[in-house]
Amino acid sequence: MALYLNGKKLEERSMFRKFTVKGQRMGIDVFAFTPEDVDSEKKRIYGHFYDTGRKVWLRKWTRFPDVVFDRCRYQPNERFAQLRKFRDKYPNLNYMNRPMANKWAIHQLLSKDSKVDRWLPATKIYRESADLTQFVKRWDLVYLKPKNGTGGRGILRIERISDGLWSIQGRNQARKIIPQQRVSTAGLRNKLQGWKLKDRYLIQQGIDLKLKSGRVHDYRLLMQKDGTGEWTVTGCAGRVGAKRSVTSNLHGGGHAISMERLLRLRFRDPAKVESVKKEMYRMGHEIIESLQKHFSEMCELALDIAVDRSGHPWLLEINPKPAREVFYRIGEKETYRKAIERPLEYALWLHRNHSSNNSSNKPNNNETTED
Repeated sequence: MALYLNGKKLEERSMFRKFTVKGQRMGIDVFAFTPEDVDSEKKRIYGHFYDTGRKVWLRKWTRFPDVVFDRCRYQPNERFAQLRKFRDKYPNLNYMNRPMANKWAIHQLLSKDSKVDRWLPATKIYRESADLTQFVKRWDLVYLKPKNGTGGRGILRIERISDGLWSIQGRNQARKIIPQQRVSTAGLRNKLQGWKLKDRYLIQQGIDLKLKSGRVHDYRLLMQKDGTGEWTVTGCAGRVGAKRSVTSNLHGGGHAISMERLLRLRFRDPAKVESVKKEMYRMGHEIIESLQKHFSEMCELALDIAVDRSGHPWLLEINPKPAREVFYRIGEKETYRKAIERPLEYALWLHRNHSSNNSSNKPNNNETTED
């Protein structure tokens, strides 16, 4: 289940094609749909089907699926509201995953867990300008990020240049780079007017992510449930941001690099590299274990991780609807294959190990009229 983007363009259609091809080999019929494609009256869905033989997309009417993989990313518009209405109307469908809370709520939950709080940068919801003042007095580097943002949109980086002088740069909501500007402490408030920060933004302790080249970097750790319903690390890759960018997102011009290579750039000692890797994986499993106490229906998560100069990992944010092309870009074909296959393997396990769905939500209508 996805959302349409501009017009009737289906989000992530290329990835759904790969799911279809893999699914066919595993005996799974895969189709994509959006809440807009649902005919509630006749209890059927006008789905998007990829024909692997003809290599074309077709539209067909079909019954409701046995398992729903929700890939709907947040959009501040009516389409996301339609998603919520769909899930409210059909609560008994067999969902692989449920929507998670926003970044602030997630931080609050994790910060109460003594096993994981050591990996969390200090974070606070922006209520008033005094909140930001408190952070910039305490840390030389501070980030402002939307609590519901994705893809690096709307993130601001504030760094102390000297007493009373700050550098501010970032990306707007269209991911366009905001060039570095110098402002005084007093001018910082004026510079942020018009950003509508109150209750919408988080203030976060900054972790120094800059390499010698001046570009920022981080790590994307992908964790997924496998065909036995257990969590496993699928892979971890490095990301290096575009020139003058405050984020490393690939969609924002960043490039992918292997985890090993990026760690070796920071830490020459092989033993240190191995130690940092183990700590990152341990962190991933501990955070998953903590989140499962509150969100039982999860099938995959990506953790964006910063590693400071001492080798300590920090959780930057969690992405419950992660992309996986970072592994393809660094040439880790086997990892990329697993990243595509594991949701399908888990879907099979979920279908076999759970009771059948509410029959009223899964009519036997198998009409397949093509366009």
